[in-house]
Amino acid sequence: MRVEYINPFVEAAYNVLKEVLNTEVHRGELYLKSTSMPVLGVAAIVGLAGDVEGRVLFDMTRQTAIQVASTMLAGMEMEPISDLNDMGKASITELANMITGQAVTKLHNLGFKFDLTPPALFTGENMEVTDADVEALIVPMELPQGKLEINVAIRERA
Repeated sequence: MRVEYINPFVEAAYNVLKEVLNTEVHRGELYLKSTSMPVLGVAAIVGLAGDVEGRVLFDMTRQTAIQVASTMLAGMEMEPISDLNDMGKASITELANMITGQAVTKLHNLGFKFDLTPPALFTGENMEVTDADVEALIVPMELPQGKLEINVAIRERA
């Protein structure tokens, strides 16, 4: 996986999280994962197809998702949530949209052409993601609301 694909997602996540949540964001150590991996409980996934193909997964615990969504809603002068209701799910999906949109703009400016799927949100216990033949780079982001992992599995189209 080329670093040109990864850096825009790392930069976009850092910038969007810092701005939208109005907080400090600390990036943890990046690491590669090549086997099935468990999902933390709430995952927004965006598919990519074109010059590169794969997916980006924004993964967090249910409690982190509730706190992130509450912070986003409070920033829009709306009531915070105590459970991951429809408004909370929409907030997490929109966060994935904002990060991916900013990253894709950077990649398009570098000459890469591809399309995105709209974010899909998965919630539940004991889920795992398996990507055959694609190594995933995990970018942990530490927030006051909890840990958010950006799981990027992209490869050049053969």
